[in-house]
Amino acid sequence: MWDRRAARVLVTVLLIAALLAFCWAAWRTLMAFVFAIFFAYLLEAPVERLTPLLKGSRKAAVAAVYVMMLAGIALLLLLAAPRVVHEAQRFSQQLPQIEQKLASGQIAYSVGNQRGWSAETERKVQEFLASHSEKIVSVMQDLVARATRTITSMWWLLLVPILAVFFLLGGKKFRATLVGAAEIRDRRLVTQLVNDMDAMLGHFIRTQLALAGLAMLVLTLAFWAMRVPYAFALGPAAGALEFIPVIGPIIGGALALGIAFVGQYHHLIILLVVLLVWRGIQDYVNSPKIMGSKLELHPLAVLFGVLAGGEVGGVIGVFLSIPVMAAARIVWRAWRTYRTPTVSLAGTPAADSHTAATVTPAINSTTRGAVALPNQP
Repeated sequence: MWDRRAARVLVTVLLIAALLAFCWAAWRTLMAFVFAIFFAYLLEAPVERLTPLLKGSRKAAVAAVYVMMLAGIALLLLLAAPRVVHEAQRFSQQLPQIEQKLASGQIAYSVGNQRGWSAETERKVQEFLASHSEKIVSVMQDLVARATRTITSMWWLLLVPILAVFFLLGGKKFRATLVGAAEIRDRRLVTQLVNDMDAMLGHFIRTQLALAGLAMLVLTLAFWAMRVPYAFALGPAAGALEFIPVIGPIIGGALALGIAFVGQYHHLIILLVVLLVWRGIQDYVNSPKIMGSKLELHPLAVLFGVLAGGEVGGVIGVFLSIPVMAAARIVWRAWRTYRTPTVSLAGTPAADSHTAATVTPAINSTTRGAVALPNQP
């Protein structure tokens, strides 16, 4: 006997499975669009400020922002790129020698002589490195291979600035289409969700970029002042990694310490203290002031999301984990409030809970409606 309810459930499950399979197969294209949206949020503020100055032409404002951005990147490359490229090339040339010293254990004698190790300590470290040489070389080669694969597989990032133009110019139409697709009784909920997610995403992107840029500047200057080997390559790399929540700063610090060690840097303890002090300043001073509490995520939830995102999507999963969790929280809070009947002053439920219900924003109330999708008037 044909069961319509069971058939609907089966069709729904199959459609969801087909959608997930499509997302898995076309993840690069989807990620290009997601990062293009993030990039559009990043450029929305300067575009909005320039539009009135250019006789209200949003196209001219977008073009002007892109020209200024390209000029700034060109100036930065002109000033910093030669030094960074020189140190990166020097390190790549010395990498085979460092790998050979690690594999043979001879680096123990070089480091031990500089740090005053005893002959017995040097011998034990040398024997340990020599006995684990295959594993050490394998790990190093695996890290290099992973980094190479990650860089070569992210060609789709070149599409991000191009796609962002369409989001900057067509954000108003996209918003109207999204709200208009909802039923009339649900449009208040959809509008509030769009406003809250819009504010959250824009704030998250801008603050992550600000924190990463600050880290690049401070770490580069600190490494240069401390005469850390390859300071102008390590500083920007460690700072850029802070764009990836939680995991990025850990990798950046480990990278700096590891290269300083193999580069026979004399003040490793001081370098470790500087990195820990900077981590404390960044986490407990800069981040609260710049990011605030608008995401409203518990630290344990953030840690879980980052680890789970890394397992599912690697580096991209780590980066997307926090905005995805914040978006899920916004949707859950809005839906829960929307489904709860509003109680009147007399203590009786309102007649129409759909139109009387109010949606509690999932971000700070001061930002409600202040930031809209790109191109919102």
